[in-house]
Amino acid sequence: MESQDPVEWHGRLLRAWQLALLRFAVTLDNADRLNVMAVAAEIDRGGRRYEEQANFSFFRKISADLCSSILQQNDAADAILRQYLERIEDPRLKRAFASAVEIEIETAPPRIRKPKVNSWLWRGLAPRGNTTARPDLRRRTG
Repeated sequence: MESQDPVEWHGRLLRAWQLALLRFAVTLDNADRLNVMAVAAEIDRGGRRYEEQANFSFFRKISADLCSSILQQNDAADAILRQYLERIEDPRLKRAFASAVEIEIETAPPRIRKPKVNSWLWRGLAPRGNTTARPDLRRRTG
């Protein structure tokens, strides 16, 4: 691990893993599958040296399951892929991956913010261009 923040390093590695999975889903190439597994092994290693054996195997196991699910086309594979899709936080990456594995996802329509009606905000002010409408707002001279 370099001199960067461990949280930032781990976040970048997770992003690289997600992008590697997306690339494999698009290409279905064995070299891309091996890249997914290499990134997963790096995450499981947790920043230790390459010579040390990782005692954590979550990402390697989930990567193997995801890669085999991408290659298969059955209900069990779709369930695994949908579960993974639910965990993706980035909406663009989620849509891209869902498209690559040909799974329809529900996209909520964009929220349209209604403007707040603050009728009390302008209460007591004269309308524009009509400064003589209220006698208490005229300038006092003298």
